[in-house]
Amino acid sequence: MFKLLNCKPAFVCRSAAIGCAMFASLHLEAQAPVADTLQLTLPQAEQQFLQKNLTLLAGHFNVDADKALIDQAKLWDNPVLLTDQNIYADGKFFSHGKTINGQPNGQVFVQVQQLIKTAGKRSKQVDLATTSAAISELQLQDVMRNLKYQLRSDYYSVAQLLSIQNIYQQELRELTTLLTGMEAQLKAGNIAQKDYLRVQAVVIALQQDITENYRTLSNQETELKTLLQVTGNVFVKPTDTLAFATYTTPPIDQLVAMAKNTNTAYKLQQKQIIYQQQNVLYQKALKAPDITIGSEYDAASNYAPNYVGLTVSLPLPILNKNQGNIKSAEIAVKQQQTVLQQLETELGNNVMNAYSKLMLTQNQNNSTQTEFYKNYQKMFANMMQSYRQRQLGLLEFIDFFDAYKDANIRLRQQQLNLLLAKEELNYQTGTEVVK
Repeated sequence: MFKLLNCKPAFVCRSAAIGCAMFASLHLEAQAPVADTLQLTLPQAEQQFLQKNLTLLAGHFNVDADKALIDQAKLWDNPVLLTDQNIYADGKFFSHGKTINGQPNGQVFVQVQQLIKTAGKRSKQVDLATTSAAISELQLQDVMRNLKYQLRSDYYSVAQLLSIQNIYQQELRELTTLLTGMEAQLKAGNIAQKDYLRVQAVVIALQQDITENYRTLSNQETELKTLLQVTGNVFVKPTDTLAFATYTTPPIDQLVAMAKNTNTAYKLQQKQIIYQQQNVLYQKALKAPDITIGSEYDAASNYAPNYVGLTVSLPLPILNKNQGNIKSAEIAVKQQQTVLQQLETELGNNVMNAYSKLMLTQNQNNSTQTEFYKNYQKMFANMMQSYRQRQLGLLEFIDFFDAYKDANIRLRQQQLNLLLAKEELNYQTGTEVVK
């Protein structure tokens, strides 16, 4: 920090003016660390997000993998080939053929078996695989819903922070010009040094606000670039501007009903119940024993020289009737139904909360406030001119300047809140109910 009070007035003035100009110049350079600017509208950003986001691409692969399991579940089990050949007998290796008496010499045994699943196990496995693939699709849609909400929130936040940065920069230019003029007045002895230092303090505070705002902007920009898979020395700049708008929505009851049909998290939980119910049917089907049938050929090892037989085998469901798995599956159904009830309550409350936020924020954006901010903007230039002409006191000017800055920041925050409230309602309902 400069020790201005220990310096001579002339040196103080010159150092302060030069210091402010250098700080402003360095700060402006610090705000532009990127060589390229990628300007995107919100639709363009969403298109790039859908095409390049690696999380979504990975989710698509998972869906494709689960769909392949449907085809796998439809396949029959492979038949089993069993053979038994003698390799040594009566001092001979691999003795086959016939003796001089025409009798077979050496055993040949061949058996082919096929497993036949009973109680519709294969169709039930297909149902489970189909539902699992549908769950994967809903999980992908839910990930997309969450990432899209984050994308829009980051996009609007970056736009708001850039708007605030522009306000800060405009005020910094005005105050720097004013401070330069005050230096000349100080040299001429027309103003007191304390007035000069008071304005300089406002400039330094404004520069600190710019730095803090830029730090927040940098964090939001990093999140936005990650979602869009933008790397390198590039700054993503939203081209959509913040503005007040009036949104119309269906009644709250209709919104809740709509959310139950379109909210992917809720639909995912419904599908989980279906999967567990199908699993109960499959576990009960496992009680029924599967049958293995086959045919066999045996040469020179049975009552007939060339024996052909039919084999049938099945386990006897006496000790293990799959009781534990059936009970576990039935409990899992009840568990998922309880989760759905809880989720239904949360969904209704979340939709109501998002709707209330939107209505409250929108009601604040009335015509009186809009007119006030327009008039306030015009007054800023007049107040700057009045102070230069010494028609306005220093304290009054600083009070107005601080109030003007706070009002502009609140305006941008209010515009951002409106957009975020709109997106939250769309997020909770799971559809573009508000555009």
